[in-house]
Amino acid sequence: MKRISEIERKYVLEVLDNAFATSLNSVFNNALEKKFAEVFKSKYAIGHVNGTATMHTALAALGVKPGDEVIVPPLTMSSTALSVLHNGSIPVFADVDKNTFNISADGIRKVITSKTKAIITVSLYGLSPDYDEILKICKEYDIRLIEDNAECVLGKYKGKYVGEFGDFSSYSFQASKHLTTGEGGMLTTLNETYADRARKFSCLGYAGVSASKGKITRNDIQDPNYDRHVSLGFNYRMSELQAAVALGQLEKVGELVEQRIKVAKLFDKAILGCDFLRRQSEPEGYLNSYWSYSMILKTEKPEVDWYRFKELFRKNGGDGYYAAWKLSYFEPLFQNEIQKMDGVWQQYEKGLCPNSEYLQPRMMQLKTNYWDLSEAEQQAEILHKTIINF
Repeated sequence: MKRISEIERKYVLEVLDNAFATSLNSVFNNALEKKFAEVFKSKYAIGHVNGTATMHTALAALGVKPGDEVIVPPLTMSSTALSVLHNGSIPVFADVDKNTFNISADGIRKVITSKTKAIITVSLYGLSPDYDEILKICKEYDIRLIEDNAECVLGKYKGKYVGEFGDFSSYSFQASKHLTTGEGGMLTTLNETYADRARKFSCLGYAGVSASKGKITRNDIQDPNYDRHVSLGFNYRMSELQAAVALGQLEKVGELVEQRIKVAKLFDKAILGCDFLRRQSEPEGYLNSYWSYSMILKTEKPEVDWYRFKELFRKNGGDGYYAAWKLSYFEPLFQNEIQKMDGVWQQYEKGLCPNSEYLQPRMMQLKTNYWDLSEAEQQAEILHKTIINF
């Protein structure tokens, strides 16, 4: 299959043929937002320039203020924590489950304080966290929930789509994601008040936009007494070109996700019986959409064997594999600057999140975005051969 097909090209050419005429500069944005909301069982969808801006918008729309605390996992791309900082709030790191690699309810409970206003969960590599337990916590402490679903499209948790649980759900269209426009993002919610705030925040605080209206009209601005800006907002709007590509991608979303699942099943077969590789677990009732295929290396010297196995894999013809991101609180920014920020009470030292610190140096991610299944079959064979050689 082709990741980018004729439908995306057709839609992009329509945008170019319209020469970005103001009257036509929201046609694809409107169509994309409507269809995205339908597919992901939401009421409102709001396009953004990327999947970090979406989370900043969500925090602002939920009324999270500077100095408030937001719980995040450290084992993920640091954009999750950075969006909290963009809002002037304090990221608080909660540990993950050793089997699913996702933020855990136990980890969350240990770091809740009177200043906790929100939790951002991450469906890491395509797998949902345990939403039953997390939602209990949110209800008990009156905490808002934002789903970071940058790596999870059409994944499921107990029969519902990932994205149906949070006050907001955030998606990314970055180049490696299930749906891509090169860059871009989407924010969904069922709540009209939240959607209205989010739209205004992502559109420079314009009075003329609302939960379902993403563009001010010519009639609005042709009045010299028109009040444009009613609140502080950022220019986080998705471009019409991005929307055109995203709409084309969305029309074949099932096919795109299914291809990744097929690739993951090939890797499952390749590691079957291997005692030193353990894949990310997929508990009963969960459906992983496999942004990548994630494993940990179970050897006595992972700090050496991680590199040895990778070198052997590549020598055998493998594409290699990716490391997990350095834990957010070990990044230089957090060590050197955020650690000293007013309100930060956690010490960014070894032992802060033991499960995350155990997993991170052992993790390896195989890509699943092979659009020719024969290439994935070859990579699975190489992986199996490498296991035997190792």
